[in-house]
Amino acid sequence: MAWQLCMYINGKWLKTDQQFSVTNPATGEVIEMVADGDQSHAKLAIDAASAAYKSWSSATAYARAEVLQKAYTLMMVRKQLLAELLTSEQGKPLKAALNEVQYAADFLRWFAEEAKRVYGETIPSARADQRFIVRYQPIGVVAAVTPWNYPISMITRKVAPALAAGCTIVLKPAEATPLCAIAVFDILHEAGLPAGVANLVTAFDPVPIGNEFCTNPKVKKLTFTGSTAVGKKLSQDAAPQLKRISMELGGHAPFIVFDDADPIHAAKGASLVKFLNTGQACISPNRIFVQRGILDPFIKTFTDRVAKMKAGNGLEPDVSIGPLVNHAAVEKVSRQVEDALKKGATLHNGGQQLSGENYSSGHFYAPTVLSNVSEDMLIYREETFGPVAAIIAFDTYDQVINMANDTRYGLAAYVYTKNLSRAMRAFEALDFGIIGINDINPTSAAAPFGGMNESGLGREGAREGLDEYLETKLGGFSI
Repeated sequence: MAWQLCMYINGKWLKTDQQFSVTNPATGEVIEMVADGDQSHAKLAIDAASAAYKSWSSATAYARAEVLQKAYTLMMVRKQLLAELLTSEQGKPLKAALNEVQYAADFLRWFAEEAKRVYGETIPSARADQRFIVRYQPIGVVAAVTPWNYPISMITRKVAPALAAGCTIVLKPAEATPLCAIAVFDILHEAGLPAGVANLVTAFDPVPIGNEFCTNPKVKKLTFTGSTAVGKKLSQDAAPQLKRISMELGGHAPFIVFDDADPIHAAKGASLVKFLNTGQACISPNRIFVQRGILDPFIKTFTDRVAKMKAGNGLEPDVSIGPLVNHAAVEKVSRQVEDALKKGATLHNGGQQLSGENYSSGHFYAPTVLSNVSEDMLIYREETFGPVAAIIAFDTYDQVINMANDTRYGLAAYVYTKNLSRAMRAFEALDFGIIGINDINPTSAAAPFGGMNESGLGREGAREGLDEYLETKLGGFSI
């Protein structure tokens, strides 16, 4: 497919003289060569989005919804092909890739409907001769930067509400996963999106693109998903122009299991969400707190389940643990595990980089379980982003809430308990944007997603996700 080599700017596929390689993290093989854009391409895309803004923002909500609905239908038709591409490029097992494509499509469908729900309001005035009218209108040109770990769904989570609101957009995908982004934009093109409304700039070096996004006055909003460090830098660079920003950043999720919970059920849930996408998810539990009275049965069940997990190429049957994104990720995980073991942690499973014929060309680390994890260990403070579970015993409710909140992050948290009062108190006390109560999947296109503290600003999905792309305009009428 020739379009795989191109960027998408102003409704056309654009080739460049410079290209960069995309590799399969499971095999190390080069999948494709992709157009390597620079700051001039970012400016060209922004100019195209700016030129298209007037007509797209004035289109009816129904017209915008129709394009998003067509994109949803096309994505569902191509679900299997997209999932296979995702697995080849990013590494997650095919079943997980299929789930991601469905999740991505859900945002297109949700915001196709939500586009028609941008209501204004009237406000009573204290004066008899005055009327207040509030109107919500699109913010303008949006610049978006998306990550490699969910390379399809993180695109639609930004593009769908922006288009639904009437904004135009320029997107820079992660350099590790540009093919998924190109495939999504091919769908938008086929769905009939007018030229310039959505633009794609692929680049190996993200810095020049990010600079243009932050400094170009035509860009009115910047939305970013990625590391906290990069999010802070982009926020600083965008500040002089007071651009609107949305930041979905790092996490350090606690998973709390109280002693009234079923330890077997809780261990099953914890193992599923911990090793989702090989632990490469911002909502992945980093610290698993288990009340001491059920610690032993929890560890046994959890370890037994982890020991059965098969690592390998995600296209192979029965694989549940894929590769890490690159060698640097393997080194980070190894450093955290080695540090924990030196400081007294107990190893129950894994603990090493996988080697041998099936793993020699990829970035694989064995699914690992540690207990007796303490506050002085790196894994207690740092986001792992890998297949390592750190289990910590606790004694009292107040103790574990304080331990869970003892982090600069605040994205997701999980609580297992049969006590309704305790569940509600924990929900209110935990300083995190998303709380799963006996639930390991508290996400949906219809639910707001985002964090507190250094986990970000703003929300994605739901009505709140659409609000991020709207300005509030007040009209005061004297009659």
